[in-house]
Amino acid sequence: MIRIALYQPDIAGNTGTILRLAACLALTVDIIEPAGFDLSDRALKRAGMDYLEMAALKRHLDWSAFDAWRRSEGRRLVLFTTKATLSYADFVFRADDVVLFGRESAGVPGHVHDTADERVTIPMPGGGRSLNLAVSVAMAAGEAMRQLK
Repeated sequence: MIRIALYQPDIAGNTGTILRLAACLALTVDIIEPAGFDLSDRALKRAGMDYLEMAALKRHLDWSAFDAWRRSEGRRLVLFTTKATLSYADFVFRADDVVLFGRESAGVPGHVHDTADERVTIPMPGGGRSLNLAVSVAMAAGEAMRQLK
């Protein structure tokens, strides 16, 4: 099944919510450090509630360690970004995809953007700049699971 990767997440509450979602959907979350908060922070525990114990979480020391791991696993990297033109709803997900989301404050740097095998976006015809990270992850997970099951 797909994996969700968070690049240096900034907000403990979003990460906790994503871990809770992943636990419920039996997905693994990869966190690419450093995070903008202590991963043992009580806000993370508050948002994730008792689901954190059920969550499958893999921490990566930095981008290089994550990228080496995912390449060794032969996994395609799919970046969700506001800079893409292809809608995630028109994209064909594969079970071995790692779906990557950037920092709430800054997205991902250019070298990470360039490394992605595929880039997709969530269209926002209402004109907004971006969606909440946890909402975006939920939309991506839902679409990927719809396609794959």
